[in-house]
Amino acid sequence: MVMFGNAAASANWVLQRGLWGLMLLLSVLIYGSHAPLLTQCKVDGMIPFSSTSVVVLVELTKLMFSLLFLLTWDRELLGVTVSWHHIAPFALSALLYAANNNLVVHMQLFMDPSTYQVLSNLKIVSTALLYSLFLRQRLSMRQWLALLLLVTAGVSYSCGGLQDPGSPSEMKLHITLVGLVLISVYCLISGLSAVYTEAILKTQALPLSLQNLFLYFFGVLLNLIGYFWSSTEGGFLEGFSSWVLVIVVSQALNGLIMSVVMKHSSNITRLFIISCSILVNALLSVTLFNLQLTLLFFVAVLCIGLAVHLYYGLT
Repeated sequence: MVMFGNAAASANWVLQRGLWGLMLLLSVLIYGSHAPLLTQCKVDGMIPFSSTSVVVLVELTKLMFSLLFLLTWDRELLGVTVSWHHIAPFALSALLYAANNNLVVHMQLFMDPSTYQVLSNLKIVSTALLYSLFLRQRLSMRQWLALLLLVTAGVSYSCGGLQDPGSPSEMKLHITLVGLVLISVYCLISGLSAVYTEAILKTQALPLSLQNLFLYFFGVLLNLIGYFWSSTEGGFLEGFSSWVLVIVVSQALNGLIMSVVMKHSSNITRLFIISCSILVNALLSVTLFNLQLTLLFFVAVLCIGLAVHLYYGLT
């Protein structure tokens, strides 16, 4: 009986690890396919829809999925009394995410897209620093080196990991003093929102489906306010296509996966997922848009491989 019990426990452990690995792989695929999907949506080189509308729909989709999970697997919690002490912290989390989404749009006025792609990699450092400081997770020198390698990988890829054969290879960066301030604030808020959300998810003795319900309720509310505040021209769904629907569903699914990662793992795992998505982005860009890989892409791949080895001790 003991032997059968051990075998069942071992099989259950293998199944859980397999599902966890598949979930992380799916997240890598979604992150990596986001930019190519946006390119597929373009009409005459322009995005034809409101990015604010997409964010609202993504938050609404995550809210609906969270409610579905609650009704399906945690139905017994529907009668549980929940105080505002459990709910209120998610309002700040949603506010930080909403602020960062809007900051991404506005700071493009003070820098070119290439500069944004390069400097936004600094959010890896800010997230790690805040993770270590607020969650009291001391990182070793080996782990810090691994994270710096992730930054190097992101910068290398952003500086020219892919090249259009018909365009000049020289890359010119431009940013104003205001842009430097805004990118610094962006990296700080990005790290703070992620670490703060992880802290809430882990310290509250509530199931994830209920926590997600609170988080995405505020997400929908705040982003709706942002949509009406921005008073964009055209209808809410103007310029939408089947590709936009794919983006909404995939980003909603990825948001739910990230909540699982932060609840049961950490933001460091999330950083590695985002960095590994470079490989998917490159593969899709070469396949769909006939772009060419450069030496900097292979530098990025090497840095990611070394980072994984240093942080997780994998061979």
